[in-house]
Amino acid sequence: MIKVAVGKVTYGDGQLPLIGGPCVIESRDHSLKMAESILAITESLNIPFIFKSSFDKANRSASGSFRGPAFEDGLEILSDVKKELGVPVLTDVHLPDQCLAVSEVVDVLQIPAFLCRQTDLLHAAGKTGKVVNIKKGQFLAPDKMRFAAEKVLNTGNNNILLTERGSSFGYGLVSDMTSIPTMQNTGYPVIFDATHSAQLPGGEQTTGGNRKIIPTIAKAAIAAGCDGLFMEIHDKPEQAKSDAATQWPLDKLEFLLASIIKVHEAVKND
Repeated sequence: MIKVAVGKVTYGDGQLPLIGGPCVIESRDHSLKMAESILAITESLNIPFIFKSSFDKANRSASGSFRGPAFEDGLEILSDVKKELGVPVLTDVHLPDQCLAVSEVVDVLQIPAFLCRQTDLLHAAGKTGKVVNIKKGQFLAPDKMRFAAEKVLNTGNNNILLTERGSSFGYGLVSDMTSIPTMQNTGYPVIFDATHSAQLPGGEQTTGGNRKIIPTIAKAAIAAGCDGLFMEIHDKPEQAKSDAATQWPLDKLEFLLASIIKVHEAVKND
């Protein structure tokens, strides 16, 4: 498997990095507070950490839902987190013409699941030379992710990560853990998104979810051999401006990660 470096964080070398942070940037102060708090927890557990948050949630269910700060303001906040705390940062891109400007600030450009087949977006992200994290569409068979990866690779960029985030089953999602080794067959590290995989899309204005299942599916993914975890985390999930039903509570993060480490160590020593 290819090793992918994100600053001091390396995927594919036996570590279990965490990509974590609020779903959407709510304010500068909140972003810095969350990043600092998560960093303190991950450092105490020796877990490599990448901060994530979105400057624009362009795929919200309803048009009136909060989408985030303005483009420039969002990038400035992400830049402040990176500079003040010294952590790598990740954010989503939705349009090809966003990629260059975003790449000047962040360490990882993330392709949202709904856009994982968009050739122009994948090419633009790849051409920046930055690490590209492609989230598997809920509608996509895991072995088809090799084609998304090839679109980035064709730009000369092999800094690719793939993320499993659940598969559509009726009007909900299921997590098929066989997708992890299937996607690893591409040769790229595979991350498991434990919070989006707990969503219940349904037909309401906002996406629901089952937060209680997150520890179970996270541990299952570790047992299946994933190369990293992705979790959206909030200090007050019920008041979060996006994905309130599935963001993991900050005050329960340390306990969950400590239990996950035990599974990871058991798998490594198997």
